[in-house]
Amino acid sequence: MFRKNLKKDPELFQNVSEGLRRLYRTKLFPLEDTYRFHDFHSPALEDADFDNKPMVLLVGQYSTGKTTFIRHLMEQDFPGMRIGPEPTTDSFIAVMHGEQDGVIPGNALVVDPKKPFRKLNAFGNAFLNRFMCAQMPNPVLESISIIDTPGILSGEKQRISRGYDFAAVLEWFAERVDRIILLFDAHKLDISDEFSEVIRALKNHEDKMRVVLNKADQISTQQLMRVYGALMWSLGKIINTPEVVRVYIGSFWAQPLLVPDNRKLFEAEEQDLFVDIQSLPRNAALRKLNDLIKRARLAKVQAYIISSLKKEMPSVFGKDSKKKELIANLGEIYTKIEKEHQISPGDFPNLAKMQELLNGQDFTKFVALKPKLLEAVEDMLANDIARLMAMVRQEEAAMPSQVVKGGAFEGTMTGPFGHGYGEGASEGIDELEWVVGRDKPTYDEIFYTLSPINGKVSGAAAKKEMLKSKLPNTVLGKIWKLADVDKDGLLDDEEFALANHLIKVKLEGHELPPTLPEHLVPPSKRGMVEA
Repeated sequence: MFRKNLKKDPELFQNVSEGLRRLYRTKLFPLEDTYRFHDFHSPALEDADFDNKPMVLLVGQYSTGKTTFIRHLMEQDFPGMRIGPEPTTDSFIAVMHGEQDGVIPGNALVVDPKKPFRKLNAFGNAFLNRFMCAQMPNPVLESISIIDTPGILSGEKQRISRGYDFAAVLEWFAERVDRIILLFDAHKLDISDEFSEVIRALKNHEDKMRVVLNKADQISTQQLMRVYGALMWSLGKIINTPEVVRVYIGSFWAQPLLVPDNRKLFEAEEQDLFVDIQSLPRNAALRKLNDLIKRARLAKVQAYIISSLKKEMPSVFGKDSKKKELIANLGEIYTKIEKEHQISPGDFPNLAKMQELLNGQDFTKFVALKPKLLEAVEDMLANDIARLMAMVRQEEAAMPSQVVKGGAFEGTMTGPFGHGYGEGASEGIDELEWVVGRDKPTYDEIFYTLSPINGKVSGAAAKKEMLKSKLPNTVLGKIWKLADVDKDGLLDDEEFALANHLIKVKLEGHELPPTLPEHLVPPSKRGMVEA
């Protein structure tokens, strides 16, 4: 009865989080539970998974600046923080908002229903002893949580010393976080086998992945170009996607730049990364929706695989030999399912991993295909998700200012140290004199060669001169609109100088403003614009 209401009543969901939680519990979870999804892929989702703040996962080899990066974002030390050139962070630390500074150990953390970590219990004591939550009052943490991870070691230490499956833990976090930041050290660029293995474990989450080439101020511009090229080449071999992963270059700590040659590049890159992180709260609902769709597609495939294996099993004799045969021929079963149900090959789980997991399963306990369970998930994907998507847009429109604030994010927001302040169209923003006036004598010489009538040149005359910049007509058209302040279709000497100033701004690689800033309005036109 409840499911029928869910389908018909469009007012059932009060918000996106509640809608996702209900859909998961009533439509997707029964399919997952029946076909052992949780044994093969990922533990069941909890209420906290739908309600928690966006999370950022930091991954990198030791001494790439992961912990320093967190400190730089928050502009504050956090409990349990250790920084050094040796492998210092030996734990997973969830840095979250709390009223008071404090540390919650892993074993206590995984029994807290308000935290999204309960299912980490499955990784055992070896992991839980190396997991904790650092809580503190910080404005950045009011919008996001950050997960610091142990530095990835090289050699056998990675596999032997940890006592738990490091890559599997990272994969668990990757499914639940909103952004994965891979940090590399520009000074010692080496992607170890273990790091490659970890990056491969994060496959299927490339959309969440960003790369930071940190400590880039320690090398010259020429060396930086080589390091960047080498990093892209190495990543291209590990991340098998046609798209190039976004790499942010910079020095993410509050210390003077050692080689300041690339200061402008670092500032622009840091600003881009900050904008990306700041957008996470606004896009959190969409990310959860996207992850649920991915999960539902995999759960459907899991149901087809398990039911196919059940169908092939004999009822009495030869069960063990048939099980071995089915596991060996799993690739053929994949192909059969793919053709029979029109499923994309990319939706299937990794073949070798699936074969390994099937070895430990009792095939006789597998369940035959239940069309009703699949129909519920199909209905969810076809109808309910579309309705939630509309709600996501409504929620985004209702909360347009939902961005990460505080810490390092405040330093570049406003004032003379804001990104792009005093450059391009902003040049002269805090000067008393009209900034265009500096070069006006040069522009005046050109202006008077165009034979102005009554102190103004026509559009046709101005066009010939403006085309010499070789800028496209779309750009020149915008410059004309901005420069023709009195909208009379002609340019006087001040407006002509302004048009040339805006051409110079564009040729220097800056963007044109959408409307003419107050400081660029010609002095004789200022009263007109205000009016």
